[in-house]
Amino acid sequence: MRSCALIAATLGCAQAFVLPQTFLDAFQLPSTPEIDRESFWPHKPYFLKHQVDPQSFPDDIELSELNSTAWDLYQIAGTSNKSYGNPTRVIGSAGHWNTINYILRQFDDMRDYYEVSTQTLKALNGKVLHYDLNYTTGGKVPTSQAFSLSPPVKPFIGKLVEIPNLGCSDADFEALDISKGSIALIERGECPFGKKSDLAGKHGFKAAVIYDNDPKSTKGVSGSLEKPTKHTVSTIGVSFAVGQELILGITLDPEFSLYFGMDSFVKEIKTKNIIVDTKHGDPENIVALGAHSDSVAAGPGINDDGSGTISLLTVAKHLSNYKINNKVRFAFWSAEEEGLVGSNYYVKHLSEEENLKIRLFMDYDMMASPNFQYQIYNASNSVNPRGSEELKNLYIDYYTEHGHNYTLIPFDGRSDYVGFIENGIPGGGIAAGAEGINTDNGKVLDKCYHELCDDVSNLNWDAFLTNTQLIAYSVAHFADSLKDFPERETNATQIFTSAEGQPKYAYKGGALIA
Repeated sequence: MRSCALIAATLGCAQAFVLPQTFLDAFQLPSTPEIDRESFWPHKPYFLKHQVDPQSFPDDIELSELNSTAWDLYQIAGTSNKSYGNPTRVIGSAGHWNTINYILRQFDDMRDYYEVSTQTLKALNGKVLHYDLNYTTGGKVPTSQAFSLSPPVKPFIGKLVEIPNLGCSDADFEALDISKGSIALIERGECPFGKKSDLAGKHGFKAAVIYDNDPKSTKGVSGSLEKPTKHTVSTIGVSFAVGQELILGITLDPEFSLYFGMDSFVKEIKTKNIIVDTKHGDPENIVALGAHSDSVAAGPGINDDGSGTISLLTVAKHLSNYKINNKVRFAFWSAEEEGLVGSNYYVKHLSEEENLKIRLFMDYDMMASPNFQYQIYNASNSVNPRGSEELKNLYIDYYTEHGHNYTLIPFDGRSDYVGFIENGIPGGGIAAGAEGINTDNGKVLDKCYHELCDDVSNLNWDAFLTNTQLIAYSVAHFADSLKDFPERETNATQIFTSAEGQPKYAYKGGALIA
């Protein structure tokens, strides 16, 4: 009891066994913390997630994410330096294969929400290493440009022969007296460049020169021969004015000749599309959107179309935090720059049943052009699958409500919507501009389009954020409800193309084809 006596001496014995509060506090267990339900699950079960809200979902997108992924893609493009001499993500390159692997890895932590698959396909890859189109008296023929996917031909001097009409039928060639090693001079128009080149080769010409049919053109016409055949010959394009000079040369001298040569290659390679489906949502009502994963050989393609790829990856990541009512399909197309090969292959291999499940397709190509305009594809239900116009109006409403001006641009065949529209699937999309002129300031929209300088410094971050948020809105809007969107036509085989022999679009991807 000595301790009691000691304590009692100061506190009184009655208080001797009442411990001070500070003593109690020292041994008190910490209070049970409130459970953070957001971080309790490594992957929150689907049933605990909130329904996606189209109005608030765009706010989840942050600029820092777009910036970080843009730098990742640029570093990936650099893995092609050894083989190509510059950073690129062209199909077949290390940069493109690493892009495909990078996209796949982004979904590794979202396998509870997404089902990921790849689709292997073949595509043509080619490059013109060097070409010559010279006068025999010396000097290069002005404005000359080689057509992509041209086969090679050793340098030769050939007589130039003007082809009557437009060189689009056998009849245009059959009456000609063609000497061995001649060069066909053909006017642009009516049919694709590739058909003109094929017919020239079929009827014995060794090469072809195509001149523009637009008197206002100052540059040589250039584009793609698309799918070379055994008859396709090396082909070079020139301007309208130069074409007229060459015709005059033939008129003055029936033996008028040119020096022609081309070092090039065309090869078939394998590549892959990536298709990513949500595991939830109505599988009979699929909301599809896409961007292409490849670039041209000349550069890394961070705007074209790294920006679209980045936007889709960012939106897909944030969508995985929400419930949805309709299935969403994210597609990363390969070989867009080679003529929309990946997207066309995908659509052509859909069964009619699978085709009809896709309620709409949204194309997102070039979201961050440096001198951008907010561009919307000018879709009309009268000439496009029903629903395309409603998609256009959604974009118009969003830009208007957020105080942005917009401009309508035509469907011209330059991106991956083509295969969907031609197979009865409503389509649309937005862009920020390519090599065209900004009508607000008279300057080029993207000065680095298809160039080496299409790197991270080529991105306009305001446009990038706004357009990615619009993509997020479009996905959330349709993933939540398709109530007011037109039902699909029951006949999925209805093809929205022009008359036989007449290409509906002048372009196929980034390449002019007719």
